[in-house]
Amino acid sequence: MVKALIFGVTGQDGSYMAELLLEKGYEVHGLYRKSATGNTKNIQHLIDDDTVFNRRFFLHRGDLADATSIYRIISEVHPRELYNLADQDHVRWSYDMVDYSSNITGGAVARSLEIIKQVDKDIRFFQPCTSNMFGLTESESQNEDTQFNPQSPYAIAKVFAYYMNRYYRNSFGLFASTAIFFNHESPRRTPEYVTRKITQSVARIVAGKQDKLMLGDMSARIDWGYSREYMEAAWRMLQQDEPDDFVIATGETHSVEEFAEETFRLAGLDPAKFVNTSASLLRPSRTSALKGDTTKAHKAFGFSAKTRFKDLVKLMYDADLKREST
Repeated sequence: MVKALIFGVTGQDGSYMAELLLEKGYEVHGLYRKSATGNTKNIQHLIDDDTVFNRRFFLHRGDLADATSIYRIISEVHPRELYNLADQDHVRWSYDMVDYSSNITGGAVARSLEIIKQVDKDIRFFQPCTSNMFGLTESESQNEDTQFNPQSPYAIAKVFAYYMNRYYRNSFGLFASTAIFFNHESPRRTPEYVTRKITQSVARIVAGKQDKLMLGDMSARIDWGYSREYMEAAWRMLQQDEPDDFVIATGETHSVEEFAEETFRLAGLDPAKFVNTSASLLRPSRTSALKGDTTKAHKAFGFSAKTRFKDLVKLMYDADLKREST
């Protein structure tokens, strides 16, 4: 049975990856930190399943800020594949937590790769990066050759992580692959993210629990995909003969205003009656409208986003409507 280790197993991406690998017959191990011990809702169904938990799905205490726990867990589990899906991945928070974001989003990647080099160079490592690395760009769409121009501490830390992967791959022969993920959402997103904030708020308005929806930049255009599909792409990347870097995206952009309008349309409500904007929600810096070119990933392993914009909005809104109606 193939072993996999997931950092960030309690999060959106990590929980989908755990489900995906279990479906594929893996033995799955997950690292979770102290602050996440009371927030296991995304994997609670796996913990509650006696046929899976502590049989094919195992949890290990640790933290990416602590090199000793990373070393201990990698040494004990000795996985064939390691998916690093844990970081400080919120752009807005990174402006206020520069040191922490740099340490966890960037430095922890270097720690993990160095430990793999020392423990077992045959471990296959997956590192997600972000379209925010492109930042301000003049290119209409972005691929693996587009120049980086990051505009936030989070994006800068991801550029560091990207080049660390290439360094360990080229200098020491590690199987270290990166995905330049464009925004990917799901019902498991926290309400801090604008997509989930919108779908949860509209569901709460329908349920009579909320009166207004407050948003920032309504004009921002974003390439939004579905997290579970992107985790399938991550798995496929580690099944390739050689490690590489791939853009994973839908190839189309929609504005925050469009996302809100589509959600209110599903609810049968007029957004003009409920949406307000506030300058306090604007970011200190902006990026260009980023749209991913997935030609390379499509040629390598057939990637093509299946869940399109309206499907994603409906998926998220339906889940929130069910939550708020109970």
